[in-house]
Amino acid sequence: MACDQGRAQLDAYLDGELPGESMRALDAHLRTCPACAADALTRVQLKRAIKTAGARFTPSPEFYNQIQKKIAGKPRRAWNVGWVLATAGFAVVLVAGLLSTYLERQNLRQQQLYSELADLHVSTLASANPVDVVSTDRHTVKPWFQGKVPFTFNLPELQNTDFNLLGGRVTYLGQVPGAHLIYQIRKHQISVFLFPERLVGWRGTPHVSKERTFNVESWTQDGLRYVVFGDVAPEDIQKLSDLLKSSAKS
Repeated sequence: MACDQGRAQLDAYLDGELPGESMRALDAHLRTCPACAADALTRVQLKRAIKTAGARFTPSPEFYNQIQKKIAGKPRRAWNVGWVLATAGFAVVLVAGLLSTYLERQNLRQQQLYSELADLHVSTLASANPVDVVSTDRHTVKPWFQGKVPFTFNLPELQNTDFNLLGGRVTYLGQVPGAHLIYQIRKHQISVFLFPERLVGWRGTPHVSKERTFNVESWTQDGLRYVVFGDVAPEDIQKLSDLLKSSAKS
């Protein structure tokens, strides 16, 4: 793939809008072209900066304050059945509205986290040095993280599996430090992210889902949020997730 063609497709690549074949071709080009990889990394950083700036501004609770003022300012009246029913109806509508708003915000928060992790996955694989500790030995990679992240974890034994451990690095989700592990299966890279659950506030379901062109599985275990991210088949994501879940129990 020529650099001009690759750069013309970068935005669609980072947004996960390229067809699968084009996605794989550009992914392979980024791993061998430092100039295009640097361009991709710059665009990812710009996207994350824009998202962070946009998330700083949230609507103020003026609506609820206005409702409270109106209720407090009205003269007291004798209670009757109609007033009780009207008040109960208003309460139901208000609670339903609050619940709907809460769920929407939770869903938006989860989508933002998925998007940030997708950016980390893409930018890491496009980097000339994707990992800080390079090793296929779990007994080398795991101790390297001690003192660098505020938690400990176990890594699975990969003997007699199709997976290989390439290494790991410290990463950040917002201001929360976490572990980013890179695994390989049939020349495809899979990112495994680990963060303290109480700090990232993730609310997800433990099943394989589709985000952009990536398959993802996320779950909580022993206070840690695991996220497995890659453009491989859902079955491969599930197999690696099962290995990680088993190692965490040992």
